[in-house]
Amino acid sequence: MGMLFLTAQEVRDSIDMPTAIDAVEGAFAALGRGEVTLPPPIGLDIDAVEAEIHVKGAHIHGADSFAFKLVSGFYQNPQLGLPMANGIVVVFDAVNGQVTGLLFDMGYLSDVRTGAAGAVAARRLAPQQINRVAVIGAGMQARMQLEALACVRDIPEVSIWNRTPERAVACATEMSDKLGVPVTAVPDIEDAVRGANMVLTVTVAREPLVRSEWIGPGTHITAVGSDGPKKQEVEVEVLGRADLVVADRISQCVELGEIHHAVAAGQIRAEDCVELGTIIAGDAPGRISEEQITVADLTGVGVQDAAIAEATVRAARAQGFGRIIES
Repeated sequence: MGMLFLTAQEVRDSIDMPTAIDAVEGAFAALGRGEVTLPPPIGLDIDAVEAEIHVKGAHIHGADSFAFKLVSGFYQNPQLGLPMANGIVVVFDAVNGQVTGLLFDMGYLSDVRTGAAGAVAARRLAPQQINRVAVIGAGMQARMQLEALACVRDIPEVSIWNRTPERAVACATEMSDKLGVPVTAVPDIEDAVRGANMVLTVTVAREPLVRSEWIGPGTHITAVGSDGPKKQEVEVEVLGRADLVVADRISQCVELGEIHHAVAAGQIRAEDCVELGTIIAGDAPGRISEEQITVADLTGVGVQDAAIAEATVRAARAQGFGRIIES
């Protein structure tokens, strides 16, 4: 069939959030059943320019393809007039190893699959009735998490906090228009979190932002930003108080995520955590009470990248997007 070449815009045009959520949910279910070959991620930090690079990939058994993505975040780039994120995804035929897709997505699929994972977690862990969503952070992932959450839960209102108030205002304005619900930029982080029973943390913080005393019964927290061992968004006491702590991959989260910090502090034990895929596969319960405090630690797993890549290539071919390059 040749290799499908997709530009960043063609990638965006090919995949929508509901399709992404279905693909990521199926990927986690396969992971929970032990039907995935999943190498550990590769991480590279370039401290001199405040940059991080991630390489992740996987093969879902029985799938037509396997995939690897390389995505970078250079956090000073906006000051240089350059995009902060960039990246590519390479898709291979699982039978003969030939490259079947080259997706110059500029990191977009990483953003989409991370938002989709948040929605998959919310389906199993968030309260059925959300009274308010608190979002800590105002970048692209704040937008993706809200867009994805709106696909699986009704959102009555949202409060957004960011270290830079202007960014919070811009995100609130954009998402209020997109979701059709009140979204308010809040200058004080405690005011943003207190009273919300759904909290999304989407920052690159290296010190905890969300305090345990702000979290009330029945709250679900999805922590997305701590995808490196030095990152932390949530106090370890939050996980210590939680009735259920869920990891996208326990072996990864004990090295990278919020679970990593909570285990090191003696607040929880790794063996008491549950993997999201196990819940989706039906081998462990998710939320069983509206009074439970639940935490999802999403560090980003390569199976998500493999699933979103295959779904994107399939959708692009069906819609006639991209260019076929013959070898």
